[in-house]
Amino acid sequence: MAILDLLIYPDVRLKTLSTPVRVFDEKLHAFIANLEETMRAGQGSVGIAAPQVGYFERIVIVDVSSKQKIKHHGRLILINPEITDWKGFKIGREGCMSVPDYTGNVIRAKNIHLQALDENGIEHEYDMEGYEARAVQHEIDHLEGLLFLDRLVSRRHDLFQRKCY
Repeated sequence: MAILDLLIYPDVRLKTLSTPVRVFDEKLHAFIANLEETMRAGQGSVGIAAPQVGYFERIVIVDVSSKQKIKHHGRLILINPEITDWKGFKIGREGCMSVPDYTGNVIRAKNIHLQALDENGIEHEYDMEGYEARAVQHEIDHLEGLLFLDRLVSRRHDLFQRKCY
């Protein structure tokens, strides 16, 4: 396994729209292993999307299980994810491995219903809430060429220089 190089804002490739995964093979499994190792190497990271390492297919990894007292589904490999329903909205602070110097306040759905394939092409459905739902929405945005910077409540009042990890 290897730690992959991250694309860092303002790299224009972060705006690239990702294409659906069509082939589920050992090459995909090897990429997912490297993507996960890259995520785990980022201090405090709970998610990563393939476009963050210059691979423009619809692959996301989310694992919020390290956070205390948060309802979650454990480690999730989400391929071709689609949010099919959402409820409620909440403002919350977000950061991103591809935007290492800033955090910001973003409005996200409180609850989502998600459909996705796993690394073997098997379909799953999830009902998510709170922090896990926020993390998944953040990572799916990467697949659409969006960063949390594109969803700030206010660029003037809701973007903050990151102090430290």
